Amino acid sequence: MDSKNLYFRQIPVGYMGNFVYLLGDSNKKECVMVDPAWDVDAVLKKAEKDGMKVVAGILTHTHFDHCNGVEGLIQKTGVKVYVHENEAKYLKESKEHLVETKEGSTLKIGDVEMTFLHTPGHTEGAQCILFGDKIITGDTLFVGACGRCDLPGGDEKKLMQSLKRLASLDGALKVFPGHAYGDADSSTIEHERRTNPFMKSS
Repeated sequence: MDSKNLYFRQIPVGYMGNFVYLLGDSNKKECVMVDPAWDVDAVLKKAEKDGMKVVAGILTHTHFDHCNGVEGLIQKTGVKVYVHENEAKYLKESKEHLVETKEGSTLKIGDVEMTFLHTPGHTEGAQCILFGDKIITGDTLFVGACGRCDLPGGDEKKLMQSLKRLASLDGALKVFPGHAYGDADSSTIEHERRTNPFMKSS
């Protein structure tokens, strides 16, 4: 992937410290919206202002605060939304627009290729999105913390396994979480390996 072509935006939304992400190919002028929630209109306007067209949606998982804008995104753009096969069942109203992913699935927008990593534990179908030197970790890994596992679909043992897997990735990978819960909006795998108590204990 030519990093010069990468279009990437981290956009804070809602009242729970959520992040919505836009990523795609700046040459092709197309991008995806990751975790459409709270204010899809504002995120679409941000993409439009940047000269980009949103051509797909992606969900890291289906908790309400990450997917409450799915219907709005579909209504306004008609795009397909990529969600892990273990969680598509929770979006019955959007069934016709869903594309089910699994471990290792890929999506390419221009020269920008994304790979889906299944990282269960926070939910049964939680997934991270790896692209170039960056990874969007949703609610699996936060800066200095991790997602809770006491909600429906959560599993502490699986979460620890997922964190162990993330810890094995290239330390230089830049981490972009689903919420602004840490003392910074992003991190690196190496920094989390050294400082995140949940990753160190996984």
